[in-house]
Amino acid sequence: MRRPDSGRDDQPVRSNDPPEADLHETDPFDEAATAKAVIDARGTVTEWSEGAHRLLGHRPSEIVGRPAAALLADGATALSRTGALDPATLDPAALPDRWSGTVTLLHRNGQRLDVRLLAHRLTTDAGATDWLLVSPLARTHTGPHSDGPQLSEAEFMQSPCAMAIYDTHLRLRHVSGDMESLMGLLGDDVRGLRLPEAMPAPEVDNIERHMLRVLETGEPQHLESSLRLPGHDREFAWAISIAPLWDAEGRKSGVASAVHDRTRQNRAQQRLLLVNEASTRIGSALDVASTARELADVAVPALADFVTVDLLPEDPRGGAEHFTGPRPGQVRLRRVALRSVLEGAPEAVVEVGDISYYPDSSPPAEALFLQRGVMRQVTDSSVARWETMDPRRAAKMRAFRFHSHMAVPLRARGTILGVATFSRHRSPAPFELDDLLLAEEITARAAVCIDNARRYTRERDTALALQRSLLPRALPEHAAVEFAFRYLPADSGAGVGGDWFDVIPLSSSRVALVVGDVVGHGVQASATMGRLRTAVRTLADVDLPPDELLTHLDDLVNHLAAEASGGQAPGAAAEGAGDVGATCIYAVYDPVSRRCSLARAGHPQPAMVTPDGTVSFLDLPAGAPLGLGTLPFESVEVELREGSVLVLFTNGLVESRERGLDESFAALRTALSHPAAPLEDICDNVLKALLSGRPADDVALLLARTRALDASQVATWELDCDPAGVAQARRDVAGQLAAWGLEDAVFTTELVVSELVTNAIRYAQAPIQLRLIHDHSLICEVSDGSNTAPHLRRARVFDEGGRGLLLVAQLTRSWGTRQGSGGKTIWAEQALPVADGVGIWDVPDVADI
Repeated sequence: MRRPDSGRDDQPVRSNDPPEADLHETDPFDEAATAKAVIDARGTVTEWSEGAHRLLGHRPSEIVGRPAAALLADGATALSRTGALDPATLDPAALPDRWSGTVTLLHRNGQRLDVRLLAHRLTTDAGATDWLLVSPLARTHTGPHSDGPQLSEAEFMQSPCAMAIYDTHLRLRHVSGDMESLMGLLGDDVRGLRLPEAMPAPEVDNIERHMLRVLETGEPQHLESSLRLPGHDREFAWAISIAPLWDAEGRKSGVASAVHDRTRQNRAQQRLLLVNEASTRIGSALDVASTARELADVAVPALADFVTVDLLPEDPRGGAEHFTGPRPGQVRLRRVALRSVLEGAPEAVVEVGDISYYPDSSPPAEALFLQRGVMRQVTDSSVARWETMDPRRAAKMRAFRFHSHMAVPLRARGTILGVATFSRHRSPAPFELDDLLLAEEITARAAVCIDNARRYTRERDTALALQRSLLPRALPEHAAVEFAFRYLPADSGAGVGGDWFDVIPLSSSRVALVVGDVVGHGVQASATMGRLRTAVRTLADVDLPPDELLTHLDDLVNHLAAEASGGQAPGAAAEGAGDVGATCIYAVYDPVSRRCSLARAGHPQPAMVTPDGTVSFLDLPAGAPLGLGTLPFESVEVELREGSVLVLFTNGLVESRERGLDESFAALRTALSHPAAPLEDICDNVLKALLSGRPADDVALLLARTRALDASQVATWELDCDPAGVAQARRDVAGQLAAWGLEDAVFTTELVVSELVTNAIRYAQAPIQLRLIHDHSLICEVSDGSNTAPHLRRARVFDEGGRGLLLVAQLTRSWGTRQGSGGKTIWAEQALPVADGVGIWDVPDVADI
């Protein structure tokens, strides 16, 4: 290229390049060897290099701030191959990121120069558009190493890969045909330029640093780099090899670089990594919403800029709505998750939890109807259709410049659960078929996890409903104890367990306290818990002592284990007992004697808190868990001071990964050391001290503060085995009732006492005892030394006896018998009169009995 000298118009401009210098003594880059200028969007020159000064003669102070059009010959000329463009009127959005061409410029002395320019569009931090214009300056001398090795241009252009050769100043001298195609520029466009001047980008700067290292060390360099080329909407991955070039005398004459496109391999590797990440991240919790969020998190930004997950609403009859094939109309979906590359997901129209309707022409509806993934480009016509169907979505699509969508149905086990939608608006590349295949792969994994979570949630809800229906919602007040309880189901990971508790009223103002824990979780554990709770109530109604009750309960668990094992032999039932095993503690408290009898079957030992605040754990024989049937159970009887607190709980309260068992019992002891506090507050303190969050296992906690009946409320008489003593017993009872102010109850009570005492004298043996208890009801007890239990029967017309117990059953609210260590006790309970003194006993006519 001929350039004018600043002194004469008819002489070529000579280069002012400095002589060649040793790379280790001076900067290898001669910045003045390239004419550079920056023009802003208004066409004003903002930067002017020394090379530009050499080319056109203008100093920076003379040209910076002036319109670039002043440099053009005739005021305007071609700035691109496509037509005449004036820098002052350039529309940045209408131009490509890079263009090149020959421009006629004016030298400072007025001479016209045809200059080959390469222009790059730059985006400033403020979002404005600048243009970087570069043009290499021709050298007037040819040093021995300045242009690299002598190689035929035609021969080099035939290189089978993208190659380039640089001189010792790292300026391009030769490019192969494949390299021209890669750069999108002809060799004449870039010859004499440094690589960052031909392709400005941080990644290119890094490549040049490796080339400089090759020049300095003489050692080849290999690197991988990603770069988005002008004219392309996605990044390419390159494997680059750089090697030194030597002349015949063994001196470095330049560097050569070879570039290999690894984009396809890189994308395949990234897809495999994304699939692997999806397999490890999606489905970490058995929760539908969490799984849907994990799907969106995996896909953004690796696959899409905006992802939504919508599920078909639950069918009221259970399960999700099903799609059996294409059908017209709108699709109703519930948003369960979304994720965006933008903070706060401002492009979302539907929020999580909301219901939305999609027309049958939309990608989500189309994917559901076709039951396969669909990929659609956003066009003006598609946005116009959305404008009529949903103006809000159309406005969002325009505002955020959505350009590509994919919709993939969530399908698991032959059922369509919903649809995942993937969109791009920041990534310039549209979705490709490989992207759709990847989306279908990770969505299929997520669908199975969502279906598992949904099935688990449904089973857990069923188990919880069953468990709540079997557990007491409220316990009736009882004269013997004041109680409070807490029940916490396990977290979603462990599932619903089989813990239970109960407070059971017994005869003679006594009360039974029970806490149990069935092995396992889920519906089966809840069902087993219900059967055991019912069995305990039934056995408690028979007034069995704790050790005998647990023995019968152990037999029941063995039967359940046999059923669970498919009705195998009794020996095999023991092996299956572990699947239906349970632990239990059963206590009976008598407020008259203030004594409590307890037995446990593999259950944690209970705590007792005395009124002065002393906390101790009762040393009960542990017993084997229910279902093993190996050792007998033992009862222990303790005397409790009035106001003592008995604490029963399941192992979920004290067993924790965060602390050892001894540490848990110590924390429980501390939390219980405030006996005067309300029981509800003590329950809260215990849970706060021992549970840091949702428990890993079910927790049942039962607190009972004992009460005692005053001696004045109990009357006891020892009777002889003489029929004449029946009359005296009636007189004693009448006198005691009068002392209690219960004259209205005398007639009925005398009849009951007569029948019970007569039966004891006639059919039983000494010792015989009569006891009256005045509590919330009136209780009459007759104890004897016989273990034979009476039976209620209907006497025939001409029978002389057999009507006593029938008469007692008709006169009282309830009656029964219980076995003791020295015989049995028959008891009958009557309701007390109402507060206004009007009796409520309805004494039947004896002729009707």
